[in-house]
Amino acid sequence: MSRIDEARDFIPARIAVLTVSDSRRAGDDRSGDTLAARITEAGHELAARALCRDERGEIAQRLRAWAGDPGIDVILSTGGTGLTGRDVTVEAHRDVYEKEIEAFATVFTMVSMNKIGTSAVQSRACGGVAQGTYIFALPGSPGACRDAWDEILRWQLDYRHRPCNFIEILPRLEEHRRRK
Repeated sequence: MSRIDEARDFIPARIAVLTVSDSRRAGDDRSGDTLAARITEAGHELAARALCRDERGEIAQRLRAWAGDPGIDVILSTGGTGLTGRDVTVEAHRDVYEKEIEAFATVFTMVSMNKIGTSAVQSRACGGVAQGTYIFALPGSPGACRDAWDEILRWQLDYRHRPCNFIEILPRLEEHRRRK
């Protein structure tokens, strides 16, 4: 069973939020606001925030730029994970990933099933790693962003979370690039 080990110090992550939408603007980005609030409330740093149109190339370009930024450890995108023709966020993420975290989609689906039943099958939330940075694509609804953060990311991005977490292995994500 997972738990917080109070003997360990909290290590804040630097997290960027990208909202993917053709219609949302900064003033009505409720999902981005939800993530930004939860990031800072948890003690992490909101390292960057932006909006991007539902264009595969633009999304991938932003993800690559942020993944290459040493001031960003984690990227969370929201929006564009559905099944419609304009939903290309997952494809853009997979253009960037060096490794996919397949279990993230599975666990997110399990969480969603408890909240929205079989409608969870319509989400294509995903996660991966590129350039030593964790990158997650979340659905565009504030509820889905809350579920992903509260049930998964809050724990996995907390160094004190046991038995394991993403933060403790963050320094090792690019160990294959080091010279022996």
